[in-house]
Amino acid sequence: MTDLSAVKTALKSQEIETPSWGYGNSGTRFKVFAQPGVPRDPFEKLDDAAQVHAATGVAPLVSLHIPWDAVDDYAELAAHAKERGLRLGAINANTFQEDDYKLGSVTHPDPKVRRKAVDHLLECVDIMDATGSRDLKLWFADGTNYPGQDDITARQERLAEALSEVYARLGEDQRMVLEYKLFEPAFYTTDVPDWGTSYAHCLKLGPRAKVVVDTGHHAPGTNIEFIVAFLLREGRLGAFDFNSRFYADDDLMVGSADPFQLFRILHEVAKNGGFEKEQEVAFMLDQCHNIEAKIPAVIRSVMNVQEATAKALLVDLDALRAAQAAGDVLGANAVLMDAYNTDVRPLLREVREEQGLDPDPLAAYAATGWQDHIVATRVGGTQAGWGA
Repeated sequence: MTDLSAVKTALKSQEIETPSWGYGNSGTRFKVFAQPGVPRDPFEKLDDAAQVHAATGVAPLVSLHIPWDAVDDYAELAAHAKERGLRLGAINANTFQEDDYKLGSVTHPDPKVRRKAVDHLLECVDIMDATGSRDLKLWFADGTNYPGQDDITARQERLAEALSEVYARLGEDQRMVLEYKLFEPAFYTTDVPDWGTSYAHCLKLGPRAKVVVDTGHHAPGTNIEFIVAFLLREGRLGAFDFNSRFYADDDLMVGSADPFQLFRILHEVAKNGGFEKEQEVAFMLDQCHNIEAKIPAVIRSVMNVQEATAKALLVDLDALRAAQAAGDVLGANAVLMDAYNTDVRPLLREVREEQGLDPDPLAAYAATGWQDHIVATRVGGTQAGWGA
C-alpha cells in the first residue's frame, strides 16, 4: 500500500514553472488573437503569474523569453518577482525571429550570423546572473528544407562549437538545458531533432548540460516515457516542457490530449527519483493559450500536472515489482491501471486545505476579481505577445 502521508508531502513540495509567454497574446501561424487584460510588459506578466501561484500554491517559478521579456533592469524584475512570492526561472533564448536567421543561427553557414547568435546566448547568461536564474534553455529552429542545402556534418560541428563557448561562460551553479524538436520550421533536417542528438552534445559539454523533453516534440507513437526513464538513469534529464498535441507541436494544455501518457511519463519520474530535489529536474509548462482565457488556462494546466503526479505517486511499487518479477503481465499492468483510474481530486482538495488554500483553485481565482481588474485597468499600450 502507498503511504498517503508521503504522497501528500511530495505534492506539497512540488514546483511547476509557468511560461511568461503563456500570459501574452498568441495564435496560429496565420493570426495572433488578442484578449482584453493581457499584460503589456514582463512586470504585468509576473503579476498574473502570482495569481496562479496564489491559487495553486505550487507555481512559484516563471520562465522568461528574451527578447520578449527584455527590460532595462533585470535585478528590478527579479525584485518584482520576489515581492509577489515568485522566482525567475529558466531564461529562454530566441534565435528564430530575425531575418538573419533564415538559414539558421548557431549553425548558419555565415560566421557573422553565428557570431550574432552566440552573442545573444551569452547575453542570456548575463541576464541569468542578474536574475539569479539557474537554467539557460536553448531551442534552435536551425535546419534545412532541401537535400544539398547545407552540409549536415558541418552544421553539427558549428552547433558543438557554439554550445561549447556558451557552456564555458556558465557560472558554477548554472546549467544549460538543450531542447530538441523532430521538425519545424526546418522540414528536411533539423539540427537538434531528437533526444539522442541533444544527449550526445550534452555529454561532450559536461555535467551541467542536460536534455529538455518537450512532450509535443516527438513523432506520433513515440514512447516518451522510455526517453524519460533513460535520461533519468543517465542523470541527464534537465527539464520538461509540458504541453499536449494531437498532431505536431500544438502547444495545447498539458494533459488535455492524452492524460494517460502524462501519467505514464510521471510514473517513470516518480519511480526513478525524478521528483527528488537533488535530481534538479525542472517541471515547466510551454504552452500558448490562443482561444482560452490565459490565467485560468495556466491554473488548469498546473492542476492537470498535479493530478497526474498524484496518480503516479499512488502506484504501489512493491506490488508492481513483485508482479514484474513473477512475469505476471496482467497483474503488473493492473497495478498501473489501478493508480491511473484513482480519482485523486479529493486527495488534492485535502492537500490544498492543509496548505491553507482554497480546495478549488479555479474558483479561488474567479473570486479574486483579478480578471475584471486587469480588463478594466490594462488599457492602452502594446499587449505582450510573440508577434507571429
